[in-house]
Amino acid sequence: MAGKIKSLRWWIIGLVTLGTVLNYLARSTLSVAAPTLKAELSITTQQYSWIVIAFQASYTVMQTVAGAVLDALGTRLGFMIFAVGWAVANALHALAGGWVGLAFFRSLLGANEAAAIPAGAKVVSEWFPARERSLATSAFQMGTSVGNMIAPPLVAFCILWWGWRSAFVVSGALSMVWAVMWWVCYRRPEEHARLSNEELTMIREGQGAAAPDGPVPSRWSLLKERSFWAIALPRFFAEPAWQTFNFFIPLYLVSAWHLDLKAVALWAWLPFLAADFGSLAAGVLPGWLIRRGAGVIASRKITMTCGALLMAGPACIGLASSPMMAIGFFCIGGFAHQMLNGALITLCSDMFPSNRVGTVSGLTGSAAWIGGILFTFLIGQSADSFGYNPLFVSLCGLDLVGCAILWMLVRKIKE
Repeated sequence: MAGKIKSLRWWIIGLVTLGTVLNYLARSTLSVAAPTLKAELSITTQQYSWIVIAFQASYTVMQTVAGAVLDALGTRLGFMIFAVGWAVANALHALAGGWVGLAFFRSLLGANEAAAIPAGAKVVSEWFPARERSLATSAFQMGTSVGNMIAPPLVAFCILWWGWRSAFVVSGALSMVWAVMWWVCYRRPEEHARLSNEELTMIREGQGAAAPDGPVPSRWSLLKERSFWAIALPRFFAEPAWQTFNFFIPLYLVSAWHLDLKAVALWAWLPFLAADFGSLAAGVLPGWLIRRGAGVIASRKITMTCGALLMAGPACIGLASSPMMAIGFFCIGGFAHQMLNGALITLCSDMFPSNRVGTVSGLTGSAAWIGGILFTFLIGQSADSFGYNPLFVSLCGLDLVGCAILWMLVRKIKE
């Protein structure tokens, strides 16, 4: 009989976090390689924005599908299939000969990577009691920042030594290794041979915050629920900031401050280190508030509000007098976004039963990425003509609107 592993739930979320790291490493490979690709393949900023939009469009559509697939197939099989898909799609970028080819392979990548956040939210709902969900969500959400941190030095190294195509092959291969690890290691709590009876009991007894499981409703019936829009609309307004940080920081540093690839690799990872601390704050602050009498839902609302207010940081990038000062403002933005986004993602587990979390997370993720697509289109149309500074200011305003909507829609939802 296999030996039991103490606190196995945290090892499980660690595995999810590693998958999220590699998921975001794969998607961030393009942004770090973008200055090189623009030069070698003669790609304009507008064409680059279409490459990004191809990823965002497929990701947006597939988040809804991926969430339903995860609920239907189960987290173990569903997540493994999508991980293999994004590993292969990312490696295929090496075959591209122009922006159209990159856009095609990028759309394949987006279609498969869409499962990562719904899968993480579903694992949290399966493996964690309500009081620990914010910390567990922040743990796997930190993987999004770590992936972005790793990308600049790793991709720059690959480009400088072996050319830009190697960067996509290397990051794709790493994701394939993780897909095998996931299939071997993951089971639901009731099926895991290494989980102790005491920990299983603790998990099950602590999962009373969400409604009990029942028949899985139609995805479209969720559109009639106030709770769904309380998450979906704030995510719609919040996501443009994260999309901008993910896809445009290297291009901004090159175009506005004329940094070279080595300098970008040296500094572009710092906002994502700050984002890790934002993810940690999204896990720690709600617990601190709950211990002082706040309700579970109220703790998420307050956390989201703090993050929205801190988005004033990137709004000040236009005042920067040096690239390091601009990076500092980006760091505030990275911290702020992951703080507020962690609260919004956790609400899926707080307000919906486990057998609906994948679908809800997927649908709200689609809403978020529609916002990201629209903002990326705006960047592509205006950045070369008017610069990035007005766009950075608008990111703060969007988050404040999302915050106001969250407070308005959840005021009548019971804890």
